[in-house]
Amino acid sequence: MTTSPARLRKAVLPVAGLGTRVLPGTKTTPKELLNVVDRPILSYIVEEAREAGIEHIVFVTGRAKQAIEDYFDHQIELEAQLLAKGKIELLEAMNAELATAGEMSFTRQMQPKGLGHAVWCARDIIGHEPFAVILPDVIVDSQPGALKQLADLYAEVGGNVIGVEAVPEAAAHKYGIIDPSAQDGRRFAMKGMVEKPKQGTAPSNMSISGRYILQPEIFDLLETQERGAGGEIQLTDAMDRLMKTQSFTAYEYKGVTHDCGDKIGLLRANVALALKRPDLGEAARAAITALL
Repeated sequence: MTTSPARLRKAVLPVAGLGTRVLPGTKTTPKELLNVVDRPILSYIVEEAREAGIEHIVFVTGRAKQAIEDYFDHQIELEAQLLAKGKIELLEAMNAELATAGEMSFTRQMQPKGLGHAVWCARDIIGHEPFAVILPDVIVDSQPGALKQLADLYAEVGGNVIGVEAVPEAAAHKYGIIDPSAQDGRRFAMKGMVEKPKQGTAPSNMSISGRYILQPEIFDLLETQERGAGGEIQLTDAMDRLMKTQSFTAYEYKGVTHDCGDKIGLLRANVALALKRPDLGEAARAAITALL
């Protein structure tokens, strides 16, 4: 008798980063709240998590990130003004993003020790159940969402599931790269991974792209994980250790990835998503064309 994987209900969003690649815009505004068209980056990420069936989102925050918690709360004065002016459609769009009771938790990463450490900070809230990790400055333009694609695969195969995408081989040293042992269409059985391999040594060109479904045993490994690339506690290093006892499946999700953590990536996301909007696309195309 085959046992179904434990249901995926929780996700960790590590939002403690300083956003140095997009300074000075992030001097007083969290990078996760920078706009892409007319919504903050984080709005797209939370929407993706909810679509995948996530019921509880754990934000791992840092100093000066209070605005993230405020964004998902009521703004009484603003809501009253919109209601008084009859802007009901805009009011409903705002309220649709609000957190439901108990849906969101916030915990602090007191020191910038890397992604692995940030995930470890959520251990007591996640408990002993599988969870997703979503990098909050990476928007994936896809239908269904990237995490939904991974969640559907997880429900089938269980274990740990990692979202990947192909990158040019010459650029593989810039990313976390999987070492596959077999491929079945968009699926890859994994035998290893490496964070930012030396140029010319990458085991594949499939990069780990900011979407993960992990088993809770990763927390025990993160607690003892030594610092790796960049002098930080790397999530990929702990996953590589977990792979010795648990299965890992990589999935090349369908969609276009926008890294909003740097200036050109943020600009590209704004242009690409504006052009797709039924209400803005035509005007956006005309404005861009006029500048070229």
